[in-house]
Amino acid sequence: MNNPETSNEIRMDAANLYVEEVFTDNAVGTLRRLTPVTASGDPDATRSTQFVGSTQVLTTAGPLPLSFEIDGESLAEAAANFGDAAKAAFERTMEELKDMQRQQASSIVVPGAGTGPMGGGMGGGNIQMP
Repeated sequence: MNNPETSNEIRMDAANLYVEEVFTDNAVGTLRRLTPVTASGDPDATRSTQFVGSTQVLTTAGPLPLSFEIDGESLAEAAANFGDAAKAAFERTMEELKDMQRQQASSIVVPGAGTGPMGGGMGGGNIQMP
């Protein structure tokens, strides 16, 4: 398989193809069933079916889209596990946001950073107070 970091060529991996089916309850979200297939489109029994859920959670900042893998051997099992998987994805996302906020808050701000030899830039004007 080509490494996208070392090649400008975009290629689909014919050994890793799936048929995608989308299911929804028109209320909570959608569930995608990814069934593995061979390069000829025939079912590939050597790989497992995957289930992926997606939903939106309303936050004070607006709707937050979530996409997450769901454990399950069947569509019914994946649908039953949808809520727990969505909750876990929401908790992971909130932790990641908190980590990002902590990293941003702990960033060192250097006065005059970004100013060139001619002045200007962010925070580096030549205005003097009398």
